[in-house]
Formats: sequence, structure tokens, C-alpha cells
Amino acid sequence: MSEDKKYVLAIDQGTTSSRAIIFDHAGTIVSTGQKEHEQIFPRAGYVEHDPMEIWDNVREVIGLALSKADLTRHDIAAVGITNQRETAVVWDKNTGKPVYNAIVWQDTRTQSIVDRLAADGGVERFKPIVGLPLATYFSGTKIVWILENVEGAREKADAGDLLFGTTDTWVLWNLTGGTDGGVHATDVTNASRTLFMDLETLQWRDDILEAFGVPKSMLPEIKSSSEVYGTVESSNLLREVPVAGILGDQQAATFGQAAFDAGESKNTYGTGNFLIFNTDTEIVHSKNGLLTTLGYKLGDQPAHYALEGSIAVTGSLIQWLRDNLGIISSAPEVETLAKTVEDNGGAYFVPAFSGLFAPYWRSDARGALVGLTRYVNKGHIARAALEATAFQTREVLDAVNADSGVDLTELKVDGGMIANNTLMQFQADILGVPVVRPVVAETTALGAAYAAGLAVGYWADLGELRSNWQEDSRWEPKMDSDERERQLRNWKKAVTKTFDWVDEDVE
Repeated sequence: MSEDKKYVLAIDQGTTSSRAIIFDHAGTIVSTGQKEHEQIFPRAGYVEHDPMEIWDNVREVIGLALSKADLTRHDIAAVGITNQRETAVVWDKNTGKPVYNAIVWQDTRTQSIVDRLAADGGVERFKPIVGLPLATYFSGTKIVWILENVEGAREKADAGDLLFGTTDTWVLWNLTGGTDGGVHATDVTNASRTLFMDLETLQWRDDILEAFGVPKSMLPEIKSSSEVYGTVESSNLLREVPVAGILGDQQAATFGQAAFDAGESKNTYGTGNFLIFNTDTEIVHSKNGLLTTLGYKLGDQPAHYALEGSIAVTGSLIQWLRDNLGIISSAPEVETLAKTVEDNGGAYFVPAFSGLFAPYWRSDARGALVGLTRYVNKGHIARAALEATAFQTREVLDAVNADSGVDLTELKVDGGMIANNTLMQFQADILGVPVVRPVVAETTALGAAYAAGLAVGYWADLGELRSNWQEDSRWEPKMDSDERERQLRNWKKAVTKTFDWVDEDVE
């Protein structure tokens, strides 16, 4: 790598915003550009984004990050992309325009499609092949919904004029030229979240595509997570810089945490929570409600697999307290409010707004706030909202321990919510193991930067990346075991109150 290329830029296309972050060789943040995009809720259960707004924002944040650091494309060795994984974009390859808004991973409109596909073989019909149950969460059913509900979409798809991608693919295609030769590709981690990719062969399964009724011509080429996919097109500030890394956001965070080997794991606290446990080159099929997914694949090297516990609503519950209830005016205020009380006052908040993900996979569940008395105030509700994140994480970790047969001895954490010390202490208390925060908390973008930098020789190997990781803070458990077990019993009781809510009376 030429000595004048001193930095790597990562594009983090997330659920609530798009960011460009520039990293130096030590994995330290040099500058950041960030812009939020609109959250579109046309009706209950529907969550959408405008793909054109996202692409405009990506271009803008690249400019912001470069200008803040007073850098140009000549200083950037490579670009990496990380993204909200299951969010589906379908667009016309001739015009470059989406045929419909992006359908977000939290969206539950495709339940009838899930039920239809599950009628022949149940929700685990394809799980031995793809590692995933049939669920509204994954992008496959979202494509079907667009083909069946957007006027003219089926005809265009059958004619070979429509392309599908998760948002990494949408950004890559536009970044490398769009209608003028844009690269239509994704990496194995994102492909493993569609319901269409064979975990063994790392290729699309024709028989599953046929069952869904999705033309193969729509799908991107599956590549590794670290290779040069193409170069940035001429009108962009990064023109001619290689795009060389793609990892879905949770796999990127795991990579950024340097959890490269079997038994290593991390938990990301974002819009939702995602715990990933590395199983190395072995495909482990969960018996406890976890997903089998791709961890990463570097160039021609063997793929690394993982078990994942996905939780739909954690950080977005704090947004809900802010935006829907108005009991806080900014997300950090939730900690201040929670600290006005000593405990949850007997209240438990199960935020099953999109059903329950791991380890339950109950699409019929909806949110519940239980244990309410006249004693409970908004401080207790704020504390119960924070504690919900920790309780859900404990249940996922129990499932990981059961599947792996090895109890986790500490939990590495990242994401926006780890700035909340009250939450991190309660997390350690309810787990009974230490919780560890790294110096560089932006591990999602860092993981994408690492994948891109490895591909172009900016970093030599995984050992060099591992040496970059440094501990910032550690929380040791302080709660006694009897109190921990009492709270867990109450939490599990609260979870059962969310079941069976959605039926013929509830749209």
C-alpha cells in the first residue's frame, strides 16, 4: 500500500442515520459525518425508509467526514460499507429509481406471506439450509410483498428490469456508477439474512427462490466480506477509491471488536440488540431459538459462521419514550430519569412492538407494561425500559450458552446505549458476568473499515487488528444471586403476558 494513503473510510448505513467515519491505522476515529433519515410509518406494523434520501445522505456524509479532517480521496486507501441488514430495496436498473420505499427489518406487514410459506413444512421449513426461520424480519418476504403489491413490479421483475438489494447493495451500486455500470453485489453476511442463501455453498438456492416466486435475476452476486468489488464512480468525492469491504452491521461490530475466533462474542446495543457468538468454520444449528448466520469471509479463505440472538426493540424503546410519550426530550435523559428511583417499583416493560425475536420468535406478541400500581411513576417506567434491554440480553445469552455448551465469562459490548452506565451496571448484575466496553465504541464502522483495509493491504492481518483493541471500562456484577433470580422470574412472567395478542380481532 502506497505510503500516501493514510486512512480508511467506512460508510455505516444504519436504521436511523447514515454515517461516514474515517479511521487511521490504529483504528482511531479521525472524523465523522452523520445525517438522520426519515422513519416512515404508513400504518401499524409498517416501517419504511426512502432509498433516494438514504443515497443523498450517504454522499453528503462522505463530504462532511472528508472536509472535517481536511482530507481528499488521495488520502483514502479504501472504502468499507456496513448496513442495516434485512431492510429491502427494489429498484429499476434502467432508471436507478426504487419501485417502492425500502421495507425496514422491523416491518411486520409480511406475516400473511410467512404463514402462506409455512403452510407447507412450518416456519422452520428452510432453516436447515439457510439457518433462519420463516419470519417477517428477513428480507425475502419483503421482496415478495413488493412484487405482489406494487403495480407493474412483477412484470418488470420477470422481464429482468428490477434489482434487489439490502442497503449495502443499494449504496455499492450507486457508489460504483448506478445505471452506468454500477456493481450489483453483496457479501455473505448480508446474503445470509435473506432466507435465500445456502449456508454450505454460499450461493442462492434456486428451489427456495422458486418457492418464494422471486426471479434470480433480481439478486446481487454474493462475494466475500473483504475484496475489491469496484471503484467509486467519477462524480463522487471519492472517485477511483476501491470499495473493498462489506459486512452487515452486527457482523461488522463483531469484527470491529476483534472477535475473530471460536467462542468470542459481542453484544451491540442499537435500535435493537444483537448478540453474535463466533463458531469459527463450523455451522451450528441452534436448538434454543438462535439464528445460524455468516460471521465473515475474507477473500478466498474459509467462511466463519456464528450464532446470533436478535432482539427487535431496545434503543428504539428509548426513542419511543421520547417521541411517542414525551417523558424525555433526548435519549440520554432516560438515565437521569431512571436514577430518580432506586428500582423498577415492580414494573416490567416487554417491548414486543414487532413481536418477539430471539429466543421466542412470537409474531403474535405485542408490547406490555405490567406490574403497575399507583406507586409507579415515570422514573420507574424509564428504569423498566432500560432494564428490558438487559433482561432480553440475558435470555439470549442463556440460549447461546445452551447451544454452545460453553458459558460466556464476560460480555464485550458496543453501540449507542453503552454510554448509559446505569444500564451497563444492571446488565452485569442480571448476567452475573463482567461487561466490557472498548475504547473505540464505533465498532460497526470500524469492522467495515477493517474488512476494506485488509483487502488492499492497509492492514496486514487479523493479528494487527487484534492489537488495536483496548478496554475502556468494565462493570462487575454486584447483585446477589437470589435477587437476580427473583427479577428474572418476574421478567419471564411479564413476557408471557405479551403472547397471543395478535388474532383475527387485531390488524
